[in-house]
Amino acid sequence: MRESQRAKTGERESGKMGESQRSHSFTLPLSHAPEKSVRTWRAKFADAFQGLTYGVQGQSSFFVHFFITALVLASATVLGCPLRDWLALLFCIGLVLTAELFNSALEALFQGFDDRLKARSHRALDIAAAAVLMASITAAVVGSLVFLNRLHELLDWQWL
Repeated sequence: MRESQRAKTGERESGKMGESQRSHSFTLPLSHAPEKSVRTWRAKFADAFQGLTYGVQGQSSFFVHFFITALVLASATVLGCPLRDWLALLFCIGLVLTAELFNSALEALFQGFDDRLKARSHRALDIAAAAVLMASITAAVVGSLVFLNRLHELLDWQWL
């Protein structure tokens, strides 16, 4: 019997499947499925804050992002930016920090891989780093426009 016919006739369930099928079609019987526990909102938030701690600890890039964030917030305060500017700046800060957390999550997952899987997964880390780069460039452009516009308003600059 051909391999495709075996799959259709149910021989996969009886344990007579090829190596490629074994690696992609594993499911737990219902009797062995883990029970869903009902978690409180408090527990969910505690886990989220623990994840934030894990994401920030040991990441030198977070130090840079927090330093730039402090500069941006101080500049917006000193320049008396209006609400719309604050919203744009805070959105960009959140975008960059969120991208960095996703990148940190992928890096943490990557550390648990064996060498063979690491060799095949480097592209995912590069893409995650590119996402942080794009978020940072976008934030820098938006921040520059916000602050240049605010300086123009305060100093009544004449544009060329």
